[in-house]
Amino acid sequence: MGYRFFHTRRFLMFVIPTMALVITGCSADRYFMVPKHNMEDLRTSVQTQRATQVTMENNATVRHEQLLHKSDAATQTILDAIATQVERPVCPPAAAPVCPAVAENQGRADRLKGKVIVGEIEKFYLAGPGHIYTARIDSGAETSSIHARNVKRFERDGSNWVRFEVPVPGADGEWVTMEREISRRVRVIQASAEEAERRVVVELQFAIGDHQQVAEFTLADRANLTYEVLIGRNVLRDVMLIDVGKEYATELPDSYRRKAVNGDDS
Repeated sequence: MGYRFFHTRRFLMFVIPTMALVITGCSADRYFMVPKHNMEDLRTSVQTQRATQVTMENNATVRHEQLLHKSDAATQTILDAIATQVERPVCPPAAAPVCPAVAENQGRADRLKGKVIVGEIEKFYLAGPGHIYTARIDSGAETSSIHARNVKRFERDGSNWVRFEVPVPGADGEWVTMEREISRRVRVIQASAEEAERRVVVELQFAIGDHQQVAEFTLADRANLTYEVLIGRNVLRDVMLIDVGKEYATELPDSYRRKAVNGDDS
C-alpha cells in the first residue's frame, strides 16, 4: 500500500506540471502569437494610416500657405488704398525773409493832465485843402484867426455861407478857394483903425501834432503879419498849455505831410 501511494504521488507530480505547461502554452499562443496573414493586414493598416497622416499634414501646410498668401494680399490692398487716398505731406517752400515795415510817424504831442503842451510857434494842418501853415500861439487873443481874402457872403439852402481864399504855403501868389457856413460875426477894433471891423467867423477842422480839433476862426487879412494863423484862447481853453520860450513842441503825422506835398486832403 505504501508503494502504491508513493507511485501515485510521483505520477501526480509529473502530470500536474505537464498540464500546467500545456495550459500556459495555449494561453500564450492565444495572446502573443499572431498568424502571418493577420500580421500583413496589420502592416497594411499601419502604412495606410501613415499615408493618411502625411496627406493630412501636406493639406494643412497647403492651407496655411494659402491663408498667409490671402493675408498678405489683403494687407497690400489696404496699403494701396491708403496710399491712393492720403497724399504725402509736402513741406511748403521756405518764404523769403520780409523786412518789417517801418512804422509810420503818427505825430507827437506831449500832454500834461490831458492837455497838449505847445510852444509859441507850431505847425498847423488845415483840413480841406490839406495845407500846413506856421501858427503863432497867443493866449492874449480871444478868437483864433486865419489869413483870407476875397471874402464873399452868399446864401445856400436858407443858411448864410461865405466863400473865401486862403494862400497855398510855399507857393507865392497861389490861393485856394474854400466855402464854409457862417458861424457868427464879430466886431474887431484895432489900434490903428478908427472904426470897428466886422469879421466873419467860420468853423475849421485842424490838427496840431497828433491833436485834432474843430474850432472857430475869424477870416482876416494877415498879409502884414508874420504868421498866416493865430491860435487864441478859444482853442487853448481846456485843451492846450503853452510852454513859453519853446517852439515846435509838437510834430504832425507823416500822412498830413504827404497830403500837404500832394495838395490833396482826400
